[in-house]
Amino acid sequence: MSRLTDLIVQAKAKDAELGADLEREFKALSSRLSFGLNFERHQPEAVELPLRPIRRGDKVRVLPPRGSTAKGDPRLWEVAKIGRADSGKVATLKLIDAAETQTVPLDDLIVVAEFKDTIYPGLVSTGKVSRGGDKPCHTVINGENYHVLKALTYTHRGKVDAIYIDPPYNTGAKDWKYNNDYVEKDDLYRHSKWLAMMERRLLVARQLLNPADSVLIVTIDEKEYLRLGLLLDQTFPEARIQMVSIVINGQGSSRLKAMSRVDEYAYFVYMGESRPAEVPLETLASDDNQSQVGAERIWFPLIRGGKSGVRSKSYDSFFPIYINNSTGIIEGFGEPLPKEKHPEDANHPPKGCTAVWPISKEGIEGRWQMGTDEFLLRWEAGYIRVGRTSKDGRWPITYIREGTIQRIETGEILVEGKDAGGALILANDPSNPRGRTPKTVWYLKAHNAGTYGTDLLESFIPDREFPFPKSLYAVEDALRYFIKGKPKAVILDFFSGSGTTAHAVMRLNKQDGGNRQCISVTNNEVAADEQKSLREQGLRPGDAEWEKHGICDFITKPRVQAAITGKTPDGEPIKGDYKFTDEFPMADGFEENAEFFTLTYESPVNVRHGDAKAFSRVAPLLWLRAGSRGACIEKRPTEGWVVADAYGLLDDVDAATPFIEALKNRKEVPVAFIVTDDDRRFQSIARNLPEGMEAVRLYESYLSNFSFTNDE
Repeated sequence: MSRLTDLIVQAKAKDAELGADLEREFKALSSRLSFGLNFERHQPEAVELPLRPIRRGDKVRVLPPRGSTAKGDPRLWEVAKIGRADSGKVATLKLIDAAETQTVPLDDLIVVAEFKDTIYPGLVSTGKVSRGGDKPCHTVINGENYHVLKALTYTHRGKVDAIYIDPPYNTGAKDWKYNNDYVEKDDLYRHSKWLAMMERRLLVARQLLNPADSVLIVTIDEKEYLRLGLLLDQTFPEARIQMVSIVINGQGSSRLKAMSRVDEYAYFVYMGESRPAEVPLETLASDDNQSQVGAERIWFPLIRGGKSGVRSKSYDSFFPIYINNSTGIIEGFGEPLPKEKHPEDANHPPKGCTAVWPISKEGIEGRWQMGTDEFLLRWEAGYIRVGRTSKDGRWPITYIREGTIQRIETGEILVEGKDAGGALILANDPSNPRGRTPKTVWYLKAHNAGTYGTDLLESFIPDREFPFPKSLYAVEDALRYFIKGKPKAVILDFFSGSGTTAHAVMRLNKQDGGNRQCISVTNNEVAADEQKSLREQGLRPGDAEWEKHGICDFITKPRVQAAITGKTPDGEPIKGDYKFTDEFPMADGFEENAEFFTLTYESPVNVRHGDAKAFSRVAPLLWLRAGSRGACIEKRPTEGWVVADAYGLLDDVDAATPFIEALKNRKEVPVAFIVTDDDRRFQSIARNLPEGMEAVRLYESYLSNFSFTNDE
């Protein structure tokens, strides 16, 4: 071993980069386990950046001619010079680690980032959807997920409550690339390449998870589940790990010379004190395997939601319900108000009671689900009940829908009695207190990936195909066990694909009024079959007509937009209703916010202190670190400081006094960013900030705060 160490030292003296590579490989070999999972840790992947402008000093590949479907030159070149020729801009290239040179049109080049390179990430907003008021934003980031994960170590280190990922299953059917080449089924290193790819990302993901209480959920099929289990065990030695079998297709998927596959697997990695909560959800179905025992929702809000839930749609459904302030019991109700009158014009409620009107939190006059005659019948039968008053003094009133009433009357749902207010107490009611611990086999109709994955996705983005999307309700159920009691949880999916995880988080928020936020990371890779067709048309990565077919722009982003707005990309209302735990029209959408970003790779050569573009690219990272809420400070403040909804920025330490004074009256601002190279002044300002506020130091050369290198 000592001889090898000496040779590495000699190699470093002659070629520093080669010596470093040899040392890294030597360390990897010497750290191999005697027992456990050993695999080749292949040269880290390189990612092509089709939208990145070509700069001198860049590493590039030469693309094949337009119209060709052949593979391009796999070698890496360095851009030595950029100039002009009669045909347009050209670049003089030097082959890396060789003396060969050539001059090619700039349009025939694509920038390549190797994982050993230092990267300076930035984010550029590409759109947003705002329907959630002051709720935090869900974010969708288009970029290489390893580099995005590295950037998130600045914004979310130790802050993520749950990670749900559905990585490529490595079927050999062109479902993932390694170093820009699809891994074929007969590749001898297919499994070790997959493991190397996964290990790099899991090691970074570990830094993002809250070590005290968080969970990592990874779904997989039989191709890699054994290796994945060993990899998780080695990567998270301090965690408790459990595997669950989820039936995703009860009819089965045929396998050549093998049994028909009906399920896939999900690994749950429990960090710290994390454990599945007992919730009113049964993971094994009844004998016919068709219903969710105890999983369906029984009581629904009496106030009507959505665009049709306004008073003008039914004036007969706008009337007061009188609730006793002491007991919380309904004492009676009043007559509907004429359309020209409002609650302040109505008679006073009975003594000791509050008049509850169908008015939204935003003060919009709405309507109940029914008129007074129907209300009286359901109230007397026990089909109306009142919950506990909320912090803002609102009384939640719920009712049982007609379909459930029929099941009660036929005896399918048993009545155990009535509560003090006369409302029915039902067997298997999910809103009744006792929950259930999940089992390790999940067999539910709701988890069918065909009906509630592929077909459901078609409803949101018609005529757009995505291979094997997850059942929305399977993802929702998996997350519910771990974030039900965390209304402000942060959830990450860095293989987000069609955006199912973000969609599931929105569903969970609606069910309990939570403010959870999801970070979805995906690239804009075009499907293999589509690539061939586009290349034959003379298109390349980076062309607008090519990029619009990528996963992020064609699937993920429009799916998240459609889920929030309730409209397809063509502006049509989404047809159908959500099922199971919370049933309502998909066209209602969600009261949520989302912003979409593309990862950029900044050049340190072009960045100087005071560069407005440099700040605008890192500004979203500060916003993410502060909680992805409210306005983003996109420009350097002319007065030297600025305070936004969720954070403050001190750009000139000489303006510290007014900055600190402004923060004293803003308890909702948790973070203050202070730009200075002077540690003494930073500490002095930090000590004077309001108690509990986090002080984060930024160096004056902004990009130096956000540079990342590969840890291998």
